[in-house]
Amino acid sequence: MSDTVCGCAAFKGPMPEVTFSTLILSLASAALVQLGEVPDPDSGQVEEDITTARHNIDVLEMLRQKTEGNLLDEEKKLLDGILYELRMKYVIKCKSENAS
Repeated sequence: MSDTVCGCAAFKGPMPEVTFSTLILSLASAALVQLGEVPDPDSGQVEEDITTARHNIDVLEMLRQKTEGNLLDEEKKLLDGILYELRMKYVIKCKSENAS
């Protein structure tokens, strides 16, 4: 079997089911990488991109606002919890950069 699909490298293993929760987790994972909290899965390096992290947090907030009243309880709890955690990490990161 080919390692490419439509000319793009194929992902190893099964892709997760497409759900609102997997979208939220994907954006949150990207923000954690950009905050330097976890290594980049492609390079294995820990790097920071605070501006892009803030953008992803803002996208999550926009999704929270646009979906208000339309989420399952579990989805709302997941999104609210992720936003809280990412915002706290963002504030801590900004404070530590300003203290330097």
